Amino acid sequence: MDKKSSTKKGPEFCSLRYGLALIMHFSNFTMITQRVSLSIAIIAMVNSTQQHGLPNASTEGPLADTLNNPSRSMKEFNTGASVYEWSPETQGIIFSSISYGIIVTLIPSGYLAGIFGAKQMLGAGLLISSLLTLFMPLAADFGVILVIVIRTIQGMAQGMAWTGQFTIWAKWAPPLERSKLTSIAGSGAAFGSFIILCVGGLISQALGWPFIFYIFGSIGCVCCLLWFTVIYDDPMHHPCISVREKDYIVASLAQQSSSPRRSVPIKAMVRCLPLWAIFTGFFSHFWLCTIIITYLPTYISSVLHVNIRDSGVLSSLPFIAASSCTILGGQLADFLLSRNLLRLITVRKLFSSLGLLLPSLCAVALPFVASSYVTTIILLILIPGTSNLCDSGFIINTLDVAPRYASFLMGISRGFGLIAGIISSTATGFLISQDSVSGWRNVFFLSAAVNMFGMFFYITFGQVEIQDWAKEKTLTRL
Repeated sequence: MDKKSSTKKGPEFCSLRYGLALIMHFSNFTMITQRVSLSIAIIAMVNSTQQHGLPNASTEGPLADTLNNPSRSMKEFNTGASVYEWSPETQGIIFSSISYGIIVTLIPSGYLAGIFGAKQMLGAGLLISSLLTLFMPLAADFGVILVIVIRTIQGMAQGMAWTGQFTIWAKWAPPLERSKLTSIAGSGAAFGSFIILCVGGLISQALGWPFIFYIFGSIGCVCCLLWFTVIYDDPMHHPCISVREKDYIVASLAQQSSSPRRSVPIKAMVRCLPLWAIFTGFFSHFWLCTIIITYLPTYISSVLHVNIRDSGVLSSLPFIAASSCTILGGQLADFLLSRNLLRLITVRKLFSSLGLLLPSLCAVALPFVASSYVTTIILLILIPGTSNLCDSGFIINTLDVAPRYASFLMGISRGFGLIAGIISSTATGFLISQDSVSGWRNVFFLSAAVNMFGMFFYITFGQVEIQDWAKEKTLTRL
């Protein structure tokens, strides 16, 4: 205990661990842009004036669409890109296919990353996802079935990459810097959502929708080169780390030794209420976040009655707020811990509560301010911004309660989140198809109720102490 306090703190922002956080930020940025790119491109890919016909027919230069919707730029239709007659039901299957792929690999990839090394697991997932993104325009010409297959495999690759990150942080992040480092890395997803929503439509109009995939797929390949060159699984084997920083990281993690494990205590995990508190938090958090990511352009377009270009720009604003709140929340959480102003359990529950309560209040208020353009936009910006405060709460809580199984448990946690996303997206589509006004009101009320359940469950059962089944001595006896 005293040894940790006597160890000199390593350098912060000019250090390898913060460089790792920035590279992981770039990786998360890349993956989310590749995932969301189809949501933007499909506006130009699909001929909305023809809802009947062959499931994958294509045409050139949809003049009829231009005449019926003159607000869309003529430049968009001079790119020579194909237009596909995909029904809304087909589009829904395409969108959800990537989530099914992620679910398939979340748990096994988290376990394998802890055994074989997260560097290879994450790098391979990012590379596969990037190559498949480059292939997407060609796949669309071959048929909708191939697009669904490509999206599913891409989801499997991204599932490998998402979970591998926490195996790395279990070996690189000192306990008092976990919130800060993981928030820097995680904010890449919010920033990527902002960029793809902001510039995706402009790229489509200026160059054609295929270039959305070409540009962000190429960025992913560049990120892979950087990843495999700079990143190592642990500080002990990195050739460029300073002795001071290495000693600081090793000393700070001395009580959380990470020797190879031979088995996973599944039964103990199933009976562990603090883990179920984390899983419930993920389910609640992803429920509303998925609705915002998937349906925000639709909500802005239908409620505020703006054109597609403005809808894309407005839809991007909440995610720059989310990226900023993620980083600021991590800084504040570690500040409170480093100054001993709050205990670790208090910080985790405080940020989890704020990240679930505040967006719920904003969501409940939305139906009552629909007539106010400015107020609606402000609330839509606040929802993902405040929601990302959870990144300093239950999102990283597995590093506290079971650091040796952090990657494996993160896979399960994200699995709960993805299941919530699939259910909430389906429920939202059903509710708004019945009646737009009452449908959106019910969507937001239901989301708030789910968030409140997750918040109270986590406050009641959340913990930060390393669980007995996750301690080193438990496994060395087996």
